[in-house]
Formats: sequence, C-alpha cells, structure tokens
Amino acid sequence: MSTPRRSLPPLNALRAFEVAGRQLNFRAASEELGVSQGAVAQQVRLLEDHLGISLFKRMPRGVALTPQGANYLSEMTRAFDTLCKATAQLHDRADAVTISVTPTFATKILIPQLSELKSALPWVELRTIATESVSDFDRDQVDIAVRQTRPPFAASQEAQLLFRHDLVLVASPHLLGDDKRPPTREQISRLPLLHDAQNHWPKFFDSVGTLPGAVFNQTTLALDAALAGQGVAIACRALVQADLDAARLVEICPAGFSAGSDFYLVRKRSPHPRNSVDAVWSWALDHWAVG
Repeated sequence: MSTPRRSLPPLNALRAFEVAGRQLNFRAASEELGVSQGAVAQQVRLLEDHLGISLFKRMPRGVALTPQGANYLSEMTRAFDTLCKATAQLHDRADAVTISVTPTFATKILIPQLSELKSALPWVELRTIATESVSDFDRDQVDIAVRQTRPPFAASQEAQLLFRHDLVLVASPHLLGDDKRPPTREQISRLPLLHDAQNHWPKFFDSVGTLPGAVFNQTTLALDAALAGQGVAIACRALVQADLDAARLVEICPAGFSAGSDFYLVRKRSPHPRNSVDAVWSWALDHWAVG
C-alpha cells in the first residue's frame, strides 16, 4: 500500500538526510547544500521526529547511520538519482555528449583538438567536465570519462587503454641554458622543483623529507610554471608530447619509476548506446590512443 504524498516528510529534510548520510559529516553536508551546519542538523532532527525513528548515531567525533538509517539512505539516494536523471532529460539533446576528463588532459589534449573533433562530428554537442574526482556516470550524467586508473573495471563499465602513464622530467629549454648534457640527479636537485598533487619528487630522490619548491594542486598548473621557465616538473609523457615536439619543453630524463596506473577511456555499458556517444568514443580512441 502506497503512502499518501501529503504524509511524506518535507523535501528539504530528505535532502539534508541524503547528503549527510553520504558524507557521514554534517559540516561536509552543509558545504554541499550551501547552508549552515546547524540547518542540516535541524532538518535531520525534523525528519527523525516526523518518522519517529533515529537515523543517525551521534558520536563524539561525527555520526554513523543506524541500521534503519542505512536502509533509508539507500532508497533516498536512488530516489534523488531518479529525480536528477528526469530533470536532466528535460534539457538534454539526443546529440549532446558529456565527457569527464582530468584538468591536465583537458588542457593538453582535449582543448587543442576540439576544432578537429567538431569538424569530424558537427552534429555532436560536446560538454566537458574537468575534474580529478571519479565520476558517477548516472549521478553526474557523464557519458564518457578519461581517467588515470587501473584494471579491473566493474562489469557495468567498458574501458579501453589510451596510453601508459610514462613519467618524465621536463623543463623549459631556457631554464637549462646552453649545456646540452643531461643534468645529473644532484644537478636536478639544485634546480627549482615544481610539485603537484601527485607528489612524485620524493620518490625520484628516494627522500622522505619535505623538498623545496612551488606546490600546485593540479599537474596542469605545474606544467604552466615549467613552460614559463620557473622549474622542473614530472608529468606523463603523453600529456607533454606536443610541448616536447614544439620544443617548448625538453625532456631531462625518465622518472625511473611507475605511476602505478594508466589513462583509460571509460563508459557505462548500455544495451542501447546512443549514436552520438558511440561516435565520440570511436573518435577518441582513434585520436588519443597511443600504440
């Protein structure tokens, strides 16, 4: 027997619970919802009063879901996913394709080839999401993703290797001067080091301490600094190949170790794939896959 809609809990309370349940942190939930932490707690309390059930266990540090809360969260997440999908479909065009890529991939590979892609697939409206986080294909309405990852992949996903994560040290030729000899490890240590979120320099120098140099939260920013002659960066060869070919950067030496993951093209398997998604998928494999 279905519950009358007028007896359902308030939508704001359900939203607060769903986000707080996913985050298991009222402060993080408040940031996602754009409200105060107190407002989230108040809405959750309102929902618990409405249901007559405790959904969270309050602990000295954070919260945990009760068994009833965990079951309810699963259903609420599914319900909000359905709402998001239905709303997105109101605005979606059949020929729109959303691709999620890392910021560095977007800057170094995707954006320089956008005009070529548009010429090849003029009927496709490409929508790009540049993020380091792993996309949820349903929640984020993503059709295709480029990710630095490794097998195995979920049975629900199709994945194709684009290129290996072959790490190299690069710098502007102006930084290195006229000396064409490869610098030694000791000479490299005296150059300005450009750090990113991957934090490869300690492994290169076999060091456990903090190394000097500018720190960036994205590889693309470290590479911009390298292009400006401000230091040496460690990056995937495929992502800097165009700069190496154009002599904007020079390869100092291989990093000498594996990143432990490679770049893959990934999408959700579908019994009825859209022609536009198939077209972008095939174009990407033709133009981005190495070897």
